Amino acid sequence: MKISKKLFIISVLLALVTVTCTRYPDKTNYGNNVKAGKYVMIRGFRTYYETYGTGMPMLLIHGNGGSIASFKYQIPYFSKEYHVIAVDSRSQGRSIDDNDSLSFEMMADDLNALLDTLHVDSCYVLGWSDGGINGLLLAMRHPEKVKKLAVTGANLWPDSTAIEPDVVRGDMKEYTSLKEKQLTSSAKHDFKLLRLDCLEPHIATGQLNKISCPVLVIGGDHDLILPAHTMLIAQSIPESYLWILPNSGHATLIEHKDLFNATVSEFFKKPYHRRQ
Repeated sequence: MKISKKLFIISVLLALVTVTCTRYPDKTNYGNNVKAGKYVMIRGFRTYYETYGTGMPMLLIHGNGGSIASFKYQIPYFSKEYHVIAVDSRSQGRSIDDNDSLSFEMMADDLNALLDTLHVDSCYVLGWSDGGINGLLLAMRHPEKVKKLAVTGANLWPDSTAIEPDVVRGDMKEYTSLKEKQLTSSAKHDFKLLRLDCLEPHIATGQLNKISCPVLVIGGDHDLILPAHTMLIAQSIPESYLWILPNSGHATLIEHKDLFNATVSEFFKKPYHRRQ
């Protein structure tokens, strides 16, 4: 099975993490850390997560096809002040789920159940790409759980008004060609992730009014999520800041990791200020 253009871009970004990590080695194997990792049965599947540091809880949510390792540069930074909870989302990383269905709403409810299991009443949340979508839905469906939310590269719907048209066309062409074919077990898993990004999410801007916590909405000026769409998300949330990084693609938290971490940290620490 060919990999979709969007998943290819994300796989390249994850490879960038690996290359850069080799250049700046860290003894901690994030996403495969026996000492920090645990499994817990959540809503019908074994969820894998790792925890680091102490303090106020902070939840990290990765993007489509990613894993805890996507936050290689965030975990050591934020674990100095927070109790970081990094999780492999349903059907990704080590959180294996062989069922056919997968939706953003399912994953948001999974995260809520994980926080309940860990006895976390409220936390800071950082989500990248599909993880940003999950973060928005978590804040809408379980508002009591999210103290503050930072999202980068999130989208509300899956068409070319939100995502680069070439990416949408490429993904839909592949989806159409594959949906009637007989696929191997491995290909079915990849197709499930492709289907998710081709057909979902479907969040109306009016629904974002339900978000009661402050939100930092982030994107790159050359993101595969159109900057105008990122701006629309920020404009639709009652208490939000907008941050578009210049000279940045979809991997804002990798390409500009030091600035990214410092800015998100400042957002979490300081009270939200509504300008008149």
